[in-house]
Amino acid sequence: MKVLIAEDDRVARKLLERKLTSWGYEVVSCSNGAEAWQVLHSDDSPSLAILNWMMPGMDGVEVCRELRKQSRSNYVYIILLTARDHKKDIVEGIEAGADDYVTKPFNPHELKVRIRAGRRILEMQAELLQREKLRGVLEMAGATCHEFNQPMQVISGYCELILREVAPGSLIHKQVSRILDAVRSMIRVTRKLQSITRYETREYIQGSTIIDIDKASGMVASALEEIGIGQGK
Repeated sequence: MKVLIAEDDRVARKLLERKLTSWGYEVVSCSNGAEAWQVLHSDDSPSLAILNWMMPGMDGVEVCRELRKQSRSNYVYIILLTARDHKKDIVEGIEAGADDYVTKPFNPHELKVRIRAGRRILEMQAELLQREKLRGVLEMAGATCHEFNQPMQVISGYCELILREVAPGSLIHKQVSRILDAVRSMIRVTRKLQSITRYETREYIQGSTIIDIDKASGMVASALEEIGIGQGK
């Protein structure tokens, strides 16, 4: 996970870099708020930022405030690093858009725990976003399948009528039989898609995953059988 550090004190910045690197984080560091602002607007920007409150030019609170004014697809979890420990200061930082704070001089264990908490929140948000995207895809697929079902049923019906009129084993019989088999296969797939309310994924290529239609529709079939609505019930 990539973490941004914005700290104008060189010694403190190096200490933070060493700690986060030893904890397994990829660190991007800068010495002021203006640089932090640029990093947060770059491609593949960090999703977690540790900002010093007091910095020359644009300070950490100002970075928070300006960042929260924007509409972003990727949320940035912000931890303010500050020597201020009065309640009013903490409230000001949170109201500016910070998610958490650590007082200086910071305790390494406390910082590690707070970063871990931020990481968990970001991972949960990413998972929820992915589920929402998949849900939208499934809803669209279900609606599309509904539109496909009627014409496929018509094709299937006409194929069955033709097969009754032609001699078995003839070329036309073989060709129409293939068409009917293909249409029935398509109908089975659309029915599986329409039955999906939960899903599982499987590996596809190059580490990517796709929805496993058979497993997902199997979940629904098992649930229906349990309540007596399955086939043969």
